[in-house]
Amino acid sequence: MFAFGDSLTDNGNNNYLNSLAKANYVPYGVDFYQGLPSGRFSNGKTIIDYLGDLLGLPLLPAYASPDATGRSIMQGVNYASASAGILDETGRNLGERFSFRQQVENFASNLNQLKNEMEGEQLSQYLRKSLAVLILGSNDYINNYLLTPLYPTRYIYTPTSYTDLLIQQYAMQISALYSLGLTKFFIAGIGPLGCIPNQLATNSAPPGTCASFANDLAVMFNTQLRSLVIQLHKNYTDAVFIYGNTYSAVTDILNNPNTYGFTVTDRGCCGIGRNQGQITCLPFSAPCINRDQHVFWDAFHPTQAVNRILAEKAYNGPTSDCYPMNVKQLAEL
Repeated sequence: MFAFGDSLTDNGNNNYLNSLAKANYVPYGVDFYQGLPSGRFSNGKTIIDYLGDLLGLPLLPAYASPDATGRSIMQGVNYASASAGILDETGRNLGERFSFRQQVENFASNLNQLKNEMEGEQLSQYLRKSLAVLILGSNDYINNYLLTPLYPTRYIYTPTSYTDLLIQQYAMQISALYSLGLTKFFIAGIGPLGCIPNQLATNSAPPGTCASFANDLAVMFNTQLRSLVIQLHKNYTDAVFIYGNTYSAVTDILNNPNTYGFTVTDRGCCGIGRNQGQITCLPFSAPCINRDQHVFWDAFHPTQAVNRILAEKAYNGPTSDCYPMNVKQLAEL
């Protein structure tokens, strides 16, 4: 499994970068291995960790880790980088990050190492069996389009033309991954951005509601992303592309929290200010005690309890969660 993404799936790459977007301090990781911060932006595991569990894979090494060499990368690598986006400039306000384009280049550089471990035909078969997980796009809104005046994109692009730009750039990098030999893709849509504590706090949404503009942007992006997945199937008939309906999955959790065991849906477990979302989780903050009852861990990210549910929906959910099949079915192909 090769994971590409942002802070929702970063497992420590930004620890090695000159970035403000880091989670290498307590209380991040309070429910992770020995309660230690690993660089994951959660109290525990990410959706990638749980997907790996379901697929029988070990925790993936972070690309930037000194351990990610030789045979240690045979079962996959995580390239995700906090604050990264589909566009190169997304997240620059927070410092260094591996943009999606750079993540694809990092994967290409790893292929040279993998070539040393196996023969050419063996490598192409290995890549055809491997799973690529892509979870990107949130930062292109939160740390770009919605962040005026730091970014001029909102003055240059209408919501529609900006979404067109994102999908066009996304498609180009997905094609690059395909040309490098990957043929099994899980491509997740973005969640209801207007419902995260950060957006609730900055937009002063009335209690019980989400920030509608941010949610409208997410819906527009997801609609085009699903269409892209259908188009990719036509373009690359020997590959399989899955669209993960993150928006629907998270919305269902927010609308029916009791069904999933949650009691707090509108504020972070660790954070400061309105909705515990104006300032995110600071070093040595005291997080909430009932973490498994919170949907959100900090101003931007879900708790590991939510990550587990999302991974299970991706792995064996119906076509309303994963179209046209789920990850379990894809793995069996």
